[in-house]
Amino acid sequence: MRLSLLDRSRTRAGHPESDALVHSVERAAQAEQAGYHRFWVAEHHAVPGIASGAPAVLLAAIGARTRTIRLGSGGVMLPNHQPLVVAEQFLMLEALFPGRVDLGLGRSLGFTGPVRDALRRTEADPDSFAAEIGELRDFLHGEAEVTARPAAGGQIPMFVLATGSGLDLAAQLGLPVVIGGPVLEHAEITDRLADYRRSFRPHRGSAPSVIVSLDILIADTDEQARELALPECWAMVRSRSTGLFEPLEAPEQIRDRRLSGREQERLRQSLDAACAGSATTVRRRLEQLIDRTGAEEILSSASTFDRDALADSDRRLAALIASSRPTA
Repeated sequence: MRLSLLDRSRTRAGHPESDALVHSVERAAQAEQAGYHRFWVAEHHAVPGIASGAPAVLLAAIGARTRTIRLGSGGVMLPNHQPLVVAEQFLMLEALFPGRVDLGLGRSLGFTGPVRDALRRTEADPDSFAAEIGELRDFLHGEAEVTARPAAGGQIPMFVLATGSGLDLAAQLGLPVVIGGPVLEHAEITDRLADYRRSFRPHRGSAPSVIVSLDILIADTDEQARELALPECWAMVRSRSTGLFEPLEAPEQIRDRRLSGREQERLRQSLDAACAGSATTVRRRLEQLIDRTGAEEILSSASTFDRDALADSDRRLAALIASSRPTA
């Protein structure tokens, strides 16, 4: 079982937004020391709570501070870009950090209408997404009419961030998938993944592969871990009322708020859904998830206000997965 991190460069109340990028670079170095397989970053545009809008730029900074951990995007939102430009960015990263670069691809558009307008995007058609991935793959493999530079050396693995029709698309294109969010809780996820594996069309010897992404936080007790999950859960709950995904707040600030009955119920549901608890609790939940999905890799996307607590949770998770691996 491989273990990786997805860091979204979450901003924190009372801190400059630029700190979030510095913290992402520092977290990547810590993840490498702890034995994580990959460190991925995200693409979000004009979101107050997320500082990462240009994955390739941030990955270059992270690559300069690390030596072995794989670097990638979770993901580049391909409808926002021309495939040639994405190919050039990631071929450049591969040239700088050979054998360490991944390219995760999604098709989500901007968070709000004005952002979508600014990106000149109003829809994300699945058929267009498939064609754009094919075009991008040709550029990366040096098989397009135009040769993207620097010319390909090693191969850059591509992944599809999949929900709904994304699984069918990944199977059609012969690509591994990353699944996360509410879809993991759906009863039909086992059947959907079985369909993905059964209908998979290999490309250049590829095989079906599943990465599950979820927020994972570990502390001494379940109660302490739920407190760590509170800032992110509250940001999600509040976004449903305000339409804004805002910086993380300290748990004590959230506890001091006077929440409506609906907000309290949504917050409870969000906390219950989070994979947050003691090492024993988290191990049990991950084992259940792996049994249902057959995933080969876990991608933790957790964040919290307290950076020291987050670093401690990352170390505990790495130790937990390492202890679960069979010995030779």
